[in-house]
Amino acid sequence: MEVVPLDSVEEVAALGADVVEAAVRPGGAVLGLATGSTPLPMYRELVRRHSAGLGPSYDGVRCFTLDEYVGLPPGHPESYRATIARELTDLLGIPADRVQGPSPEPEGLPGAGERYEEALVAAGGIDVQVLGIGSDGHLAFNEPGSSLASLTRLKTLTEETRRDNARFFGSIDEVPRHVLTQGLGTILRARHLLLLATGAGKAAALAAAVEGPVSASCPASVLQLHPHVTVLCDEAAGAGLARRAHYREVYDAKPAWQRL
Repeated sequence: MEVVPLDSVEEVAALGADVVEAAVRPGGAVLGLATGSTPLPMYRELVRRHSAGLGPSYDGVRCFTLDEYVGLPPGHPESYRATIARELTDLLGIPADRVQGPSPEPEGLPGAGERYEEALVAAGGIDVQVLGIGSDGHLAFNEPGSSLASLTRLKTLTEETRRDNARFFGSIDEVPRHVLTQGLGTILRARHLLLLATGAGKAAALAAAVEGPVSASCPASVLQLHPHVTVLCDEAAGAGLARRAHYREVYDAKPAWQRL
């Protein structure tokens, strides 16, 4: 795991965009995309570069979302398919048929997780998986107590997570109680995991995930088991890291040819 403490959200966004573009440039990359507020600055940076003609071509890129709400009406603007299209893929020119999420259709729910696992395998796996971290350490919608080997499945959201997501809706009562989410075991199959963390509200969870024990009590701690993880955090989110100065020293001394 490589932890890179940075000074600002803007630096996190820029360096995260560099990681995504490095994967896309050879052509045909498969990206795993997270929603929520944390990745938005990075997505906007990717779109800015693309619009200015500074980014790579996204021809042939395929995208898979981490999760999807269950119970929203079709076309709801806060569904994760609609959100990722609005914030990123449409703006990068990636057609809707190359963006896939777990299907929340009621009649198909019992087998939705297995079908999504099969789709990820058929695509050849995820090259770069973008991740955020919840204030309680959840990863995707794998809440504390989730199996570290879990696969895509239906989950019930805790009240804390529903409160965190209520800002995207009119009230907490409008936030669905169920989601389909990639499991922790699913996430670990991606070749490169890119975790973004910004804001003081993520400091305790990030410290537990990076420097605490691997435990289902902090689902994001499972990242310690992956061979290629990049953690980018701003000053506020990294404030709880005991080895913050060490991480920065190591990053600053990296050879120019050695990528994240």
